[in-house]
Amino acid sequence: MTELPHTMPAVGLVDSLPTDHPDFLIDVEVPRPDPGPRDLLVEIAAVSINPVDTKVRMRVGKQDTPKILGYDAAGTVVAVGSGVSLFRPGDTVFYAGSNQRQGTNARFHLVDERLVGHAPGSVDATHAAALPLVFLTAWEALFDRLPVTQSTTGTLLVLGGAGGVPSALIQLARALTNLRVVATASRPESTRWVREMGAHDVIDHHHDLREQISGVDFVFSSWTTGREEELTAVMSPQSHLVLIDDPLNPNLGAFKQKSIAVHWEFMFTRAMFATPDMAVQGQILTKIADMIDRGQLRSITDRVLTGMTAETLMEGHRLIEEGHTTGKIVVKV
Repeated sequence: MTELPHTMPAVGLVDSLPTDHPDFLIDVEVPRPDPGPRDLLVEIAAVSINPVDTKVRMRVGKQDTPKILGYDAAGTVVAVGSGVSLFRPGDTVFYAGSNQRQGTNARFHLVDERLVGHAPGSVDATHAAALPLVFLTAWEALFDRLPVTQSTTGTLLVLGGAGGVPSALIQLARALTNLRVVATASRPESTRWVREMGAHDVIDHHHDLREQISGVDFVFSSWTTGREEELTAVMSPQSHLVLIDDPLNPNLGAFKQKSIAVHWEFMFTRAMFATPDMAVQGQILTKIADMIDRGQLRSITDRVLTGMTAETLMEGHRLIEEGHTTGKIVVKV
């Protein structure tokens, strides 16, 4: 086996800087990490960029050593820790990892084996890397937070349907439930996208939802600020809302009279707190890979950038912050 290098190239940051700064991300050379007992050392083939990358970039502040961003990854296991039992060197894997460790924007990356799935065999790394964070979030939102099962009926409203997590959630709801899926979109290209994802109907979130829909049983929201009363009006009594954003001064009282249940979904919870069911994320990814290989789901890669460099990743961050992307932006090494 080829000896691994002692250092590796990566893309990091040393301060929270806006995208108009010429060096808000920088190329660095850092020590290659060694795996702990449950860790896999993965050689990265592709990563995807998520809105959380840009949010973390702007809130971490000054760093004594470079902070490496990135969560989604696809790659090959090149070394394993002493306690690893689920994988071995040579396995191709995909995962979203943990927000408590250095990120995937590097040649090599450490990840706990319980958070990892075997990559789907029918797609390449650029498509596999777009899957983990959004499909894990969507799966947990539907099946862990909401009381949704394969036999559940009713109407699911998906706000901002062309985004990464909504794109995954629409597909899962269509493949694994009996829900009627209504997604919101405002541009012709985003409307086409959510229909391709499987939405039964599309409405415009730039217009009052109350004029377009009513009797909603479940709502998924990634932009909740200021919409509490509007959502309450279109939702049925004793319905359910799951959100993944950070609403400003949320008006939770708006949901009281209808006894609407409010659920939070944060994909990193299991990894952050090393919950007893942490390995569920790896199991979910295995199911996602199988559904991809069976043609029941599709990757949501929309744009591929080439090269694990600061220049390439800065382009991706700018595209995310413009707010007009559909699907996922992937960086191929």
